[in-house]
Amino acid sequence: MATRAVAAQRGLRRLFSTSPFPSFNPPPSAAAAQQPKAEPSTNLFVSGLSKRTTTEGLKEAFSKFGEVVQARVVTDRVSGYSKGFGFVRYGTLEDAAKGIEGMDGKFLDGWVIFAEYARPRAPPGPPSESSQYGHNMSSPYGRQ
Repeated sequence: MATRAVAAQRGLRRLFSTSPFPSFNPPPSAAAAQQPKAEPSTNLFVSGLSKRTTTEGLKEAFSKFGEVVQARVVTDRVSGYSKGFGFVRYGTLEDAAKGIEGMDGKFLDGWVIFAEYARPRAPPGPPSESSQYGHNMSSPYGRQ
């Protein structure tokens, strides 16, 4: 009976102990390596927003660091709640840099948010055959 208790303690010790090996950090994914760092601009991309975050709340939080020209929380059309990201446009590059420094990794409405320079939209490419019928859906009449 005593041997079972000792074995159980060892198992628990292994379970809750830290590994003697250094932690493994996987290499960055190919998608992250392909995306270039965004150029500094007055437009910021803000992610990690709570569903309850409003455009007014976003503007108020970022206005502490400079003149906010426009703020917008992207919302779901059906529910009206935030999709978890938004955009903030400052009047100057200096204010935008202060906004990133002041809000990146900080809490807003109970959630940690991330702020970075917004990347410009990619130009629309030629339509592919799979998107001919919209959103990668197949033809309503079978294979054509």
